[in-house]
Amino acid sequence: MVLKNLTFQVVIAAALGIILALMMGDGNWLTQSNLFYDGILLLKSTFLAALRMLIAPLIFFSLIGGIINIGNVVRLKTLGSVTMGYYLLTTGIAIVLALIVVFFVHPWTAYPPPLDLAKAVIAENRLLDPGADSIIALLQSLLSQALTNPFWALVNLNILGIVTNAFLIGLAMVLVLPAESPLFTVVKHINQVINKVLGWVIRILPIGIFAILFDFTLKINADAGLSASFLSQLFQFAGVVIAITLIHGVIVLPGIAYLSTGMSPASLFRHISRPMLVAFSTSSSSATLPVSMRAAEENLKVPDSVSSFVLPLGATMNMDGTALFEAVAAIFLAYLYGIELSNAMIIAIFVMAMVSSIGAPGMPSGSMAGMQMVLLAVNIPLEAIAILLVIERPLDTIRTAVNVEGDLIGSLVVSKRLA
Repeated sequence: MVLKNLTFQVVIAAALGIILALMMGDGNWLTQSNLFYDGILLLKSTFLAALRMLIAPLIFFSLIGGIINIGNVVRLKTLGSVTMGYYLLTTGIAIVLALIVVFFVHPWTAYPPPLDLAKAVIAENRLLDPGADSIIALLQSLLSQALTNPFWALVNLNILGIVTNAFLIGLAMVLVLPAESPLFTVVKHINQVINKVLGWVIRILPIGIFAILFDFTLKINADAGLSASFLSQLFQFAGVVIAITLIHGVIVLPGIAYLSTGMSPASLFRHISRPMLVAFSTSSSSATLPVSMRAAEENLKVPDSVSSFVLPLGATMNMDGTALFEAVAAIFLAYLYGIELSNAMIIAIFVMAMVSSIGAPGMPSGSMAGMQMVLLAVNIPLEAIAILLVIERPLDTIRTAVNVEGDLIGSLVVSKRLA
């Protein structure tokens, strides 16, 4: 059973790629043709092409589905407005907290960017000009890419254009079509089909990770001294993400619960410890949902009418930890690849991370789908996702537990407000 576990396969493939690159890799392969290395590059390019194939439809239809869900929530008047208000509040606090940390705590910058030469290759077609710090320049750049033909945006992988068109079409569907419209069902079924194809691509994830990390390690190892510094940067990034996530989960969310309901943090964690433990072990907010609903109703005394609405919705839309991770990860990867980011671009990244967290799959490493949107916003190569996958799983367990904690506290806060 362990051998069939995808996480186990990814870890083994990643370790194998790194070890083989260190043991038999030759820096001359980077400039001279080699049959073995050419095969590695073929595997890498095929996997990345499969990922890129799904990006546009995945973003477009998942966001439309998310907007439709929000529209259904708003139709429920008081319950929906209180729930959405809580979601926006906690996500906003998470974003502000992460922004503060990113601006003032970034230990990985103590080392030079290991892939600085990549700057010349990927400097084209950025979402924003690196010097665009003025509000007018920022708005001009954003609007020119946002307000574009939807078909052109899909074909040219204009992320901002795809997001804008998906938002407008989803909003128009909510306002014009009746709740029982078959078009809503069509969107749902399209998302199911896309997720099925994505599942097939995920099956070859170990092969892709092996090839990407072999190539990455070979490039890093070709420059003496960068291997150790890169590992230091990676673990420092992980430490920063864990610290921010714990601050949000241990201080911010319990603080909101205490101010809203008067429940002490000790009592709160005692009541929600079981679903948080399940979330930590499974890294899936969807798999934790039955346990969360039982804890909300039996331990927190939340009415069934509230928990059955707030918790399933939160499992797909209330992703504070996911938005926080994706934004900080994008900024970290941009530094690794030598991509210059202005303050305006950093804020734009956080906005994209918040948008991509809407409708993120509630499954292990589900944030990696939305991560593609954030990376492409500033033209970071998709292969950078492999760097994150080296340490992503332990980070995923922590942020999933915090996501579930936020959902449970949300049900408690909404119940109190409607009492």
